[in-house]
Amino acid sequence: MWPDPRVEKLVQEEFVPVRLHVQKQAAEYKRVGEEYGAVWTPTTLMLDSSGTERHRVEGFLPTSEFLPHLEFGLGRIAFSDGEFEKAEDRFRRIVDAHPDAEVAPEALYWAGVSRYKGAKDASALSQTAAALREKYPDSTWARKASVWARDG
Repeated sequence: MWPDPRVEKLVQEEFVPVRLHVQKQAAEYKRVGEEYGAVWTPTTLMLDSSGTERHRVEGFLPTSEFLPHLEFGLGRIAFSDGEFEKAEDRFRRIVDAHPDAEVAPEALYWAGVSRYKGAKDASALSQTAAALREKYPDSTWARKASVWARDG
């Protein structure tokens, strides 16, 4: 279904892929589209086991961006399930393996939040603010984390 074997492998190992064809499955496509507010194709939804959306990608992305978004969705699912160590690991994989990806600054932010939630370690937040300031100083995520910085 996906031309890149890395995407295919990750999807087959970690997701239950469902693909709806706009024309051939018009009624089901319309129903699901309305349920999840999908207004463009492709829309890739990452849902938890209860069917709650945790992350979405609208439109096509190159593999170098799509893979980190898939990992990000897995991190958000783990986070929502209270699996903070697993979530932190997923988010850190993005920062380590795809540091230039659009979603990397957000992943770093959520890695810090996951560590804080899992370990109850407030220093995780100030360390995350410092890391964001260093790696992604112009990002929205660095600005959001700035309240955690020890030096203000």
